[in-house]
Amino acid sequence: MFNDVIDAAGGGRVAALGRRVLEGARVSRPEALELFGIEDQADLVELLAWANRIRARFKGNRVALCSIVNAKAGRCSEDCRFCAQSGHYRTASPSHGFVDSGVMRRAAAEAERWGVGALALVAAWRGLSEGRLFDEVCERIGELAGLGTVRPDASLGILSSQAVADRLRAAGLRCYNHNLETSRRFFPQLCSTHTYEERLQTLRFLRNAGIAVCSGGILGLGETREDRCDLALTLREVGADAVPINFLNPIPGTPLAGTAPVPPMELLKTIACFRFILPTQHLVIAGGRSANLRQLQSLVFMAGASGLMVGGYLTTAGPPLEQDLQMIRDLGLDRGATPAHPLVLHATPRHPVGGAR
Repeated sequence: MFNDVIDAAGGGRVAALGRRVLEGARVSRPEALELFGIEDQADLVELLAWANRIRARFKGNRVALCSIVNAKAGRCSEDCRFCAQSGHYRTASPSHGFVDSGVMRRAAAEAERWGVGALALVAAWRGLSEGRLFDEVCERIGELAGLGTVRPDASLGILSSQAVADRLRAAGLRCYNHNLETSRRFFPQLCSTHTYEERLQTLRFLRNAGIAVCSGGILGLGETREDRCDLALTLREVGADAVPINFLNPIPGTPLAGTAPVPPMELLKTIACFRFILPTQHLVIAGGRSANLRQLQSLVFMAGASGLMVGGYLTTAGPPLEQDLQMIRDLGLDRGATPAHPLVLHATPRHPVGGAR
């Protein structure tokens, strides 16, 4: 049993690992799997408490806020089984072409008004290659950067070359979201139109271009605890700066529409395990939190989260922004963006500040 192992300095195995992380040590894969396997309620509470300490040590009490503008919606060529925007499935997801400058500027103004420091352009398509559309994307990023009010981020799919990443950087992009979604082992069960390696190559292009890497995944896709563990370890290996954690909100019409939800405490445990593995990264709680965590949403910060996507999500609504800001105040945390760190990511606007699939 997990709690049978007692640290000589006092306290259990969780405390021993927590102290090591605070001192700068890395959690090994066997140790990480041990954390993911915790079942005892007392050990789980201790895990959350230590994840909270690790968050406070490395990220402080500032909650990084981010939002998105749904720059191009629906009719995506890829067959990701969780995504309502895939053209392979019949869903009620909205569909529109690439947004004009006015839409983007209004979203930026709304983000600034609420003190949200990062705004991401998010597009439903396979990815970016040189051409007329890419020129337009770079123009939008340049306009957003020129406003000087929010940091321009983007989530625009697979990048075809290093030259594309370099042009995005030159246009003013500072942070790019491209989720790995799950482990390499489980990914083929979720998508057949592109590979895990293509996603990893995109992250390498971004890193080489000097663009901050925002990459995370979705919990509740049918993956195992081992898959969740290996996703976190891979994100550590690729050097992700920010890690968005989404929760599947099954959408009618998608192949995962009937997927059973993961219990809220299991999700909180997963966030805490990610914090042990990724002590210095921003862990940003994104899509699906309302539907999956319900009344336990505020515990994500005790579990180690340091960021929050606010507004709506790509095809579903998020909590009202005022409610999220009140939650942060009630917890005694500080809201706002930390410019030196990337924030994050996915999402569509029901609220003026946009929002994951």
